[in-house]
Amino acid sequence: MKDSFDVIQRLLQEKADYQARLNLIPYDGSPEIKENKSGKYLYIRKRVNGRLTSTYVDVYNDELYRLLLRNAKEAREFRKQIRRLDKELAENGYVEDELPSNVIINLDFARANLKSNIYDQAVLEGVATTFPQTEEIIENGTVNGMTADDVQKILNLKHAWEFILDKDVIQSSSNYYLLCHIAKLVNEGFFYDGGRIRGVPVSIGGTSYTPPIPIESQVKESIDEIISSGKDSIDIAIDLCIYCMRTQIFIDGNKRASVIFANHYIIAHGLGALVIPEKHVPEFKKKLIKYYESSDIDEIREFLKKKCWKKITGNK
Repeated sequence: MKDSFDVIQRLLQEKADYQARLNLIPYDGSPEIKENKSGKYLYIRKRVNGRLTSTYVDVYNDELYRLLLRNAKEAREFRKQIRRLDKELAENGYVEDELPSNVIINLDFARANLKSNIYDQAVLEGVATTFPQTEEIIENGTVNGMTADDVQKILNLKHAWEFILDKDVIQSSSNYYLLCHIAKLVNEGFFYDGGRIRGVPVSIGGTSYTPPIPIESQVKESIDEIISSGKDSIDIAIDLCIYCMRTQIFIDGNKRASVIFANHYIIAHGLGALVIPEKHVPEFKKKLIKYYESSDIDEIREFLKKKCWKKITGNK
């Protein structure tokens, strides 16, 4: 039974990953060229709710046309893989459950705040971006005036958020393996296997604290202990977030992965979202350094609950 459960968890994560990649494609559909007396123009043709639609993209140029062709090819491949995974899930006895109403509301809340959440996370990571630039990257995948690395970080954040907001993934356990997959997504394009537990020493700027090299079995055990601690759900989520940051489980992207991992737990329990707002980033960093050096979590936990917990109206 456990083997089947593990297989289903893996398949659901893989499916959500493909779905998130599909959602990232800026132009999803078959490119077509329309021509009139004034010139040639590019459109995207796709079927929406059974109707064939044609959406204007831009004036024709070879580079854009090749991009649209690549997007169409990638989208077909992603859909093919999603169909394959649906078949494998059915063969393993997976039946999609109806989500509780509070989780559905929370998913809508998270999606509505996705751009601002990603912007705040980018600021926390020191990405030199404005909100309009972040919005442009999320919507179109590119923007002028930013480095390629910073653009990639924002796209990776979008990819990771889209992953946890998948209706199947939100029903998965907030465990070590989910955390590793989130880390892989936020590190994509920077490290070959950014979701692998680090095996080399790292240092943290601004503090004398040096995290020891993590041991996989101990990390799994610590995450399980936090989740089964019996505390309030928001305290569990915060403890997961801060533990993962202090442990520095991965070679990079630990704050990004930790925040998104904590939000998977929060959203699955219908509690809103946990994101450090831009205006509170300097204070948060000071408290995080203090926590690194003392391991006393109480102060930073209270700060996150009071300043960084976005509650859904009506939630207590």
